[in-house]
Amino acid sequence: MATLMANLLVKAFFALFLISATTAVGDSPFIIAHKKASLTRLKSGAERVSVSIDIYNQGFSTAYDVSLVDHSWPQDEFDVVSGNISQSWEKLDAGGILSHSFELEAKRQGMFYGAPAVITFRIPTKAAPQEAYSTSILPLDILAEIPPEKKFDWRLLAKYGSQISVISIVALFIYLMVTPSKSSGVKASKKKR
Repeated sequence: MATLMANLLVKAFFALFLISATTAVGDSPFIIAHKKASLTRLKSGAERVSVSIDIYNQGFSTAYDVSLVDHSWPQDEFDVVSGNISQSWEKLDAGGILSHSFELEAKRQGMFYGAPAVITFRIPTKAAPQEAYSTSILPLDILAEIPPEKKFDWRLLAKYGSQISVISIVALFIYLMVTPSKSSGVKASKKKR
């Protein structure tokens, strides 16, 4: 009974995959959007979030009246420094790419989980606008306390560098004197014959 159920589920998933693949390669736009965010710490102690959204049309026809809206950045936590959180384009050709970026400044400290951006577009064969969603971003730890990095202390190398080099040269010389060379071993084996 369990194998019958599992077999039925596999067939259902396979059919769903074929239907979705057929829809994706049909004569319509297939919009994929990728949202990226990165943090930059300023010398003043503030932190800026750079957001970039790339929109790809992987379908075989043009998408018209493409608009992007990203309302996942609350106004009480972020100020828009440059750019806009929304953008519109007249069309996105098949195989085309659109990019949009903006920069925000964080007001509060803590973890932030951003939602996907919403892309709406129109297909000439359908009256209702279509929607697509971007990927969501990884959680951002805004204004986090970053422990100082332990850097290599170049002062020690400057202070003890000459002693270290002399000791290593002496050790190399002793090693070469103690280990037998291969050429004398080859000569000894020839003399025994």
